[in-house]
Amino acid sequence: MTRINKLPALLLAIISTMFISLSPVVSQELAPDHIALARKYVDLTDQASIYELSLLQSGINTMQTLITQNPEIKDELDEAIGLTINEYASDKGSLLNQFARVYASRFTMDELQQIVDFYETDIGKKLAENNVDINKDLRAVMGVFEANLRIEFFAKVRSRLRAKGLDI
Repeated sequence: MTRINKLPALLLAIISTMFISLSPVVSQELAPDHIALARKYVDLTDQASIYELSLLQSGINTMQTLITQNPEIKDELDEAIGLTINEYASDKGSLLNQFARVYASRFTMDELQQIVDFYETDIGKKLAENNVDINKDLRAVMGVFEANLRIEFFAKVRSRLRAKGLDI
């Protein structure tokens, strides 16, 4: 079996695992107005365009996989990827509805209303607009912290062992 033929099987396994882990959320019966309120929150905070970015990344990954093996079909491949992205582009609502179900399963109507009310304020809008950049900055800070922690933690453990006469 070629690498390309293994890719759909791997994706199917990953997607199946994701849906199995979400099954309590998906199967839980939620009132339509509860889901609608959660969807309002999702819409208010969808500043990262995660769906579109995922589509583009899938297109890039597909291009990289197929073009290396078939460079002579670049134009056809580019067209097929573009059409596939366009086909998926109209289905963003399905993903956001699943996000809404997750929030609706975790928050009461009253809690969701408070969250929505906050994100409709100027400061809530500012937070939603800045969350993507804030999260990038936080990931960078965490990366530095974890790198330093690994080194320092290891050094401290070795120091404690040396103090007990163990030199490793």
